[in-house]
Amino acid sequence: MAYTSLTDTFVLDNGVKIPCVGFGTWQTPSGDVAVSSVKAALAAGYRHIDTAAVYGNEESVGRAIRESGVPRSQLFLTTKLWNNDHGYEAALAAFRQSAEKLGTDYLDLYLIHWPNPVKFRGNWQEANAGTWKAFEELYGAGKVKAIGVSNFHEHHLEALYKTAVIAPQVNQIRLCPGCTQDAVVNYCRTRHILLEAYSPLGVGKIFDAPEIKVFAEKYGRSIAQVCIRWSLQRGYLPLPKSVTPERIVENSKVFDFELSAEDVEKIAGLTGIAGLDQNPDTTSF
Repeated sequence: MAYTSLTDTFVLDNGVKIPCVGFGTWQTPSGDVAVSSVKAALAAGYRHIDTAAVYGNEESVGRAIRESGVPRSQLFLTTKLWNNDHGYEAALAAFRQSAEKLGTDYLDLYLIHWPNPVKFRGNWQEANAGTWKAFEELYGAGKVKAIGVSNFHEHHLEALYKTAVIAPQVNQIRLCPGCTQDAVVNYCRTRHILLEAYSPLGVGKIFDAPEIKVFAEKYGRSIAQVCIRWSLQRGYLPLPKSVTPERIVENSKVFDFELSAEDVEKIAGLTGIAGLDQNPDTTSF
């Protein structure tokens, strides 16, 4: 699809529409910084906001939404279950807490943040199965419009499918120039799981890469715009983050140019240029 604006959508496997670029809030401190940046994003036209329990800024995100004047019904709001809250009862309680902090009675998307936390490393399959049962219950009750995962590899998804009644609709993973996670991306695509790209700007590392500056100069665009456009042309849903109003607006201006297919592949092949993904089975959290 040729995306033309922030409000153009991907369509999930269950028919839910999700705006094609989201505004990320990882590493955005709670309080005035989070409130002002989310309000700036909404003023710039973003209608898809991504947060997580562990970010510690859900209350600020909720406050920004209320103060923005944008109706909740016009927004797509995502948060994520943190690692300590896996399991059926804990997941339900965590959802209630996140919804309360966000000031909403429903989520558009709820994700399991990591598949194999340290706390559950000996029984992650069982813990994920219980968590997913809670997610399915929330989905069935209309409290969540879509459910999915984050940082899951093929074997984590295969384990989940053994007990799942509803398949995950999204997998949010680290995707940026030089970090394409081809195996899990291909797996998800065959199962109609949307790929969301967190850290599409390589946690800022991309700005120091001379190889990307070449493309920015070629297209007369910023490095960030090239990276976000690259994500869209790869079929990912990017979640760029900034706390600077000018950059927030700049990052939204990615619909009036197109990278050549050859350049999309060249950028994909810059392996490790902005770091690589973590192994979810060996993380320390």
